[in-house]
Amino acid sequence: MGPDTSTDGTPTESEQRGPETDAAPWAVYLRDVGTSVGAVVLVGLFLFAVSGVWPPLVAIESGSMEPHIDTGDMVFIMDEERFPGPDARHGVVTAERGSGTGYRTFERSGDVIVFEPNGNERRTPVIHRAMFWVEDGENWYDRADDDAVGSADSCRDLRNCPAPHSGFVTKGDHNGAYDQVTGTSTVVRPTWVVGTGVVRIPRLGFVRLWPTAGDELSAAVAADAPDIGAASGREPTGGSSNVTTEG
Repeated sequence: MGPDTSTDGTPTESEQRGPETDAAPWAVYLRDVGTSVGAVVLVGLFLFAVSGVWPPLVAIESGSMEPHIDTGDMVFIMDEERFPGPDARHGVVTAERGSGTGYRTFERSGDVIVFEPNGNERRTPVIHRAMFWVEDGENWYDRADDDAVGSADSCRDLRNCPAPHSGFVTKGDHNGAYDQVTGTSTVVRPTWVVGTGVVRIPRLGFVRLWPTAGDELSAAVAADAPDIGAASGREPTGGSSNVTTEG
């Protein structure tokens, strides 16, 4: 009589492990990576759908908007025409108009905008506050804050006065003078505006800035997960893929 080869129905070790545990480690790794990447893409698409701007997040490289936006912060930006505030012009509420309506962002009147200085797409974008609107050829000296025009005593002493074209006069919250006085940018045309700042995420931008920290956190507003600069009063230091605050 031959040996009894019957079993008692107990699952084998491989059957107990199941097909998932039998999968090669690299397959599990690839699956996890794919899931993570897919989640990031979905979040990015959602943010883009809300903001209408790509990329919707910018990392801040410099301190011209302190203390309201700090170096290393991440700022969520939105197309300026998507949800404009009251009494907006081209989707932007200036500090001048905001002071009359009570409209505030980042603790002060008016919108904070991301714009291409002088309309140059190759320069790092700047994130500063829109102070007031000027018309083409306007002598805006008398409307300006005396403390923000440097030593100028009249329009003829100012750069960009009379206004070379219609647009926004801008300024970093931490800076002493308008961007149009320091030379950061001429009067900002509406078509140069990338978007308006909506909310900041403290320190998250350092994740984006860390690889280039050795190159000096200089000046610029952002891109790829861009970095943006806010002018602070120092001379502009050239562009990068980050957004800066000039100053």
